[in-house]
Amino acid sequence: MTKKVPLGEDRRDAIADAAIHLVATRGLRGLTHRAVDEEAGLPQGSTSYYLRTRNALLTACVNRMLTRDLGAQPANAAGTGDPARRTGTGDPARPTGGGSGLEELMVEMVVGLVRERTDDLVARYELSLEASRQPELREAIVQGGRQLREGLAGMLAALGIPDPEAAAWPVAAMMDGLMYDRVAGAGTTLSPEAFESAVRRSLGALLTGLRNA
Repeated sequence: MTKKVPLGEDRRDAIADAAIHLVATRGLRGLTHRAVDEEAGLPQGSTSYYLRTRNALLTACVNRMLTRDLGAQPANAAGTGDPARRTGTGDPARPTGGGSGLEELMVEMVVGLVRERTDDLVARYELSLEASRQPELREAIVQGGRQLREGLAGMLAALGIPDPEAAAWPVAAMMDGLMYDRVAGAGTTLSPEAFESAVRRSLGALLTGLRNA
């Protein structure tokens, strides 16, 4: 059976997905327009047709990951008490051990990203370093981070955290640090259970501190 070649926006998504995978598995040196065409199963020249420059290709990776991140956030933070909505998969969430549904959702955001979107995380860290030398790419990352923190601030407000907009920065930084250590640091040696327990304990302590500050 012949593989269906994506067109239009589907093709753009396929190009971005292939580029993200290449950055995660080969590093930025392995990212070329030709390599993306091959990885995506597209005719040669397809990637350069949609994204003429290398910087456009890198920015497409950032925007594609942002779209997935935003899609994983709850549409209404205050309405996430339904266990089927906490994981984003329709499966009942694990017991919270007394924590709120929103706190459990935040734990699952960290654990789920590490479990299901490792390529995105590795690529994100590669692109963040590259962005320190490319202002246009840096701007895309900054704008994306701002949007994600706005969603996180809504969750923190629902948890009763004072000044949730300001608190969203350290909470996001901790979550990102936990994910980075899991995919690229000493945290790779932890069992899945130990990692999840550490995430729950760390986030719980931080949220308690912010709530009582």
